[in-house]
Amino acid sequence: MTGVREALDRARNSNDGPIDSQTSAILEAAIQELWNKIQAQPNSYVLTPDEFALFNYFRKRFGSSAVARKAVERYWNSFHGDAASVQGNCTA
Repeated sequence: MTGVREALDRARNSNDGPIDSQTSAILEAAIQELWNKIQAQPNSYVLTPDEFALFNYFRKRFGSSAVARKAVERYWNSFHGDAASVQGNCTA
């Protein structure tokens, strides 16, 4: 997930400008893999903090999906740490 985390940081730091194709490819592959995991367990999959940061970056893409809303809800319901320490909890 380190490569994904770095790509996510690059994308966030793009100041709403276009991101390079390599960064985009990494993030697209990662979100597709994550979405496949969520869809495989739509009522039980719990995102890790790194997965949540990635999912949060793409949140608008899944905005109308009940499966996505429930995945985010399960993440927050299972989170027991300091919310400020979670990367991406208040971004994009």
